[in-house]
Amino acid sequence: MSLEKFKNSTVLDPKIAKRVHKELGDEKVIDMYREMILLRRFEEVAGRQYQMGKIKGFCHLYIGQEALAVGAKATLEDRDYTISAYREHGHAIVAGITPNAVMAELFGKVDGCSGGRGGSMHLFDTTKNFYGGWGIVGGHIPTAAGMAFASKYNNEDAVTMCYFGDGSLHQGVFHETLNMAAMWDLPCVFITENNHYAMGTSLDRHSAITDLQKKAVGYDMDHDCIDGQDVFAVYEGIKKAVDRARKKNRPTFLDIITYRYRGHSMSDPAKYRTKDELNDAQEVGPIIRLQNFILKQKIADKETLDAIDKDVKKIVKESVKFAEASPFPDPSTLTDHTYVEWNSPID
Repeated sequence: MSLEKFKNSTVLDPKIAKRVHKELGDEKVIDMYREMILLRRFEEVAGRQYQMGKIKGFCHLYIGQEALAVGAKATLEDRDYTISAYREHGHAIVAGITPNAVMAELFGKVDGCSGGRGGSMHLFDTTKNFYGGWGIVGGHIPTAAGMAFASKYNNEDAVTMCYFGDGSLHQGVFHETLNMAAMWDLPCVFITENNHYAMGTSLDRHSAITDLQKKAVGYDMDHDCIDGQDVFAVYEGIKKAVDRARKKNRPTFLDIITYRYRGHSMSDPAKYRTKDELNDAQEVGPIIRLQNFILKQKIADKETLDAIDKDVKKIVKESVKFAEASPFPDPSTLTDHTYVEWNSPID
């Protein structure tokens, strides 16, 4: 599957939508829409705060990929685990970390979910079973297998969901981990958020095959390719993988096709793609497709959806106020939470 397969579609897959709508009901569909709007508005504001100099370092926005995080989270139980890479703001929020705590972390403040020590790439909250937020490309994939092994060993009946970008697939640890997960029957779902670009390099320039799900064949692992701009397709496809992990202790590798509307990070002008390509993707984005479904099925009217958007904007605005009011960490705590005691004085 590629961008070409769904770039002209402004609707959800009707057969999948009918099944998932019946399973979840109107209220849950509205909840999913609200979550997607929250992720979009949060990231838009985060981008503006970065431009104003209030967010330092790298900042990788999730705009355009909202259906993936929201659809995936809907398949999990509270006892399940999630681990992600550096484009994880959306994953953190749907995991239950508040927008206040995420924004404060982006600002580097003590009330951030990582105490102001992690920033954009290292969001973390074990109380939500959210284990990051990792800055090294592919470096967290083996950790996901370790988490799945631990939950299996401890009979927790828990699934580990691991997100990473398509650029991670050519790291050695990806292949080592999938091989081990298949051999050891680990309850893990490996998800490639395939947004077509590894930083600024298009998929067909960095991968010998572009149908990435085939990479699982060598490890005798179940696999699938899913339209990541269709929140119901994401939910249904990932739910099968989660059920397989929970009931059979078998891992799954999923190639989920999505598209990021912004550059790789806030410092990336994204000159490697055309304006027409970006416009085509935005016109059939995940939020538009779900909104069209809700209105067509009369689950809610336009006024109700506008009210949701208005309420979400207030929440995000409040998160900025919260982050601004929070203090920076005290310099005397610089060496706290380190593995080795450092006795050198701090000037």
